[in-house]
Parts: sequence; C-alpha cells; structure tokens
Amino acid sequence: MLGAIAALSLAFGGLGYVIARRVTAPTGPRRFDLVVRGLDESGETPMVILARTPKTEVVGQFNLILESGDWVRLGPRVIDLGAGLVGRDVEQPDVPPSLVPGARASWSGIYFRTPAEAGLQAREVAIRTSAGPAPAWLVPPDDLGSGDWAIHIHGLGSSRAGTLRGVQVAAVAGLTSLVVSYRNDGEGPQVGSRRSTLGALETDDVDSAVRYAVDQGARRIILFGWSMGGAIALQLASRSGVREHLAGIVLESPILDWVETIKANCARAGLATWVGALAVPWLNSQTLSRMLGLAAPVRTGQFDQVSAEMRSSFPILLIHGTADTSAPFELARKFAQAHRSVELAAVDADHTLTWNSEPGRWRARVSMWLGSLRTGST
Repeated sequence: MLGAIAALSLAFGGLGYVIARRVTAPTGPRRFDLVVRGLDESGETPMVILARTPKTEVVGQFNLILESGDWVRLGPRVIDLGAGLVGRDVEQPDVPPSLVPGARASWSGIYFRTPAEAGLQAREVAIRTSAGPAPAWLVPPDDLGSGDWAIHIHGLGSSRAGTLRGVQVAAVAGLTSLVVSYRNDGEGPQVGSRRSTLGALETDDVDSAVRYAVDQGARRIILFGWSMGGAIALQLASRSGVREHLAGIVLESPILDWVETIKANCARAGLATWVGALAVPWLNSQTLSRMLGLAAPVRTGQFDQVSAEMRSSFPILLIHGTADTSAPFELARKFAQAHRSVELAAVDADHTLTWNSEPGRWRARVSMWLGSLRTGST
C-alpha cells in the first residue's frame, strides 16, 4: 500500500514537472502549421485560399507569416469556398513571390512587423537592466508631446511587434511610447536556461524601462500590458518609483492569476482541470524551481490579482476577449467586479486578438479612455 502511494505521488510530481516545464519553456521557433491551398488573382484584390480552421474562419485583420519570412496582411472578409476551404483578401500592394500553393505558413495576430509598417517613426534604444541591455523602440507622439509616456509590454512567447497595435493609439493621443523587451523573450538579454519566470524577474527589466522614461523627462506614465505583460504591469503598479508616476493601465487579455490560467489551459488540452495545480509546487519552491532551470521561483500567489486588494486606485482599462482560450474571461470579469477602478470592455475574440477583431472599435475605446485620463473623468 505504501509503495502504491509513493508511486502515485511520484507520478503526480512528474506530471507537475512536465506542465511547469511547458509553461516556462524558452521562446522557440514559430510553427508553420498551415499550408497555402491556392492564390486567386482574378479579382480586384488577390485572395489566398486556406483550410478552414477555428483561426482562419474568424472575421478580422490578421497576418499570414510564411516560412520564407514574408508577411502577408489579410483583410477582415472571410469567403466560404466550400470543401473545408476559405478565402482571405490580401491587403497589401505587393504579393510576395513566396505566396504560392504548397507554401507553409503561420497564422498571427501580430499585424505590424516594425514601427515603420505601423506608420510610426522610432529609434532603437537600449535599457540597462540587471540582466544586460534590453532593446526598446522609442516612438515620439504624432504631435507635440505632453510629458506623458506609455510603456508597452508584450506577452509570453510574443515580441515587441505585437504591441504596435496599441502604440499607434498612444502616438495619436500625444504619448511618447517606449516599446520594451525583457530577459529571455527572444529579443532581450539571454540569461541562464532562457526559461521564463512568468513575470517574477521580467518585471525588474520593465521597472528599469520605467526609470529610463522618468530619467528622460516622463511626468506621467501609462502602462500597456498584453497577456503576461499585463501581469507585469500590475506588479509594477505597486512598486515604489513607479506608482508615483503611474496615471493608468491598459490591459489587453491579461494574465490575472497564473494558477487558474494554467488549470484552464490544462482543461483545454483535454486534462482534468486540477492537474494544472500539480505544477504550482515546481513554480513556487526555491529548490524545485531550480530543478526546472528557473533563475528564481515564480511565487504564483503574487500574481493572483483577482483575490488581491488593490493597493492604489489608479484607473484601469481592461480589454478581454470572451472567447479567450488562454486567459479565462471569467477572471477578467471577477477582477473588474472586485475593483471599482477597472473598466471592462468585452469583445468576441480570442487571446490578444480584440484589436484584430474590431480595430476601429479598439482604437476608439482606448483613445476615449486616454482622453478621460487627461480630463480626470475616469
């Protein structure tokens, strides 16, 4: 009997190790799991033909990233071609020569590859962090600056380019933007095993970016946090040296509780929800986290924003997709109910894809909220 219990404990421990390793895995190469079925250039707009999937059938603006390295911007229209196929309009003047039947591709919500593609002027700067220099884009506002800055923080497995959807709005609103990287994200400094600590150490790097902004003359700061970047933004909000300058936070599909998020993702993968909790000791323990290859324990409790008491009453705009398959919408709803300073905007979209679903509405909502910060009506 004791042997069976020991074996069961060992098996559960091993499963927790596997899940924790998966969650903290180093940034890997992009998966090209789509195949271009055809290209129809007979109409006014070229149309790429793809297999119908839960991603390709969603109305909205997306990118098709080809294995060749070319990016193809796709329009919102979805044309049902039957036989399990859909057509998507190519919304760019030139069709890359690599867009041919049989080409392998990856579906992405990252719509702009560079600031220039988003119509933004930017210069590269380096933020000095404890892990080493972290590259960042410094983007001036469209008009005369107000002394207000926006710090844009991307999520786990994403890149600086993913936040350019929000940088556009900040520029129009007169904000100077700093679009940051952090350790082990594929662009920032590489440290140790290159594994993510899910914000535990990455927050220090973004803290350095905030201090850089203040040194450059920022008077008020607005944090834009995407997915794990949202978790980082909320951690920063309680830090001395940040909260004194913080005017508000824009959260896009934020991670509000790592434990519940991991459990939800296990359920989506066909496992029992409770299995996700097996990863928690590996993430929280100093000894076990070291065995995972982490430079520090995550201490998941500090990222439970739903249960935590808000230490400051700074305004928060929380935009979250009701169809989010990575960060449960229910957590966003509970977070907004628990904190009066949170304004929740629900959109029928998946994780970090609310802009892609309705770009005009997204820009208008964020612009209006930013304007209310200036007038003090939030």
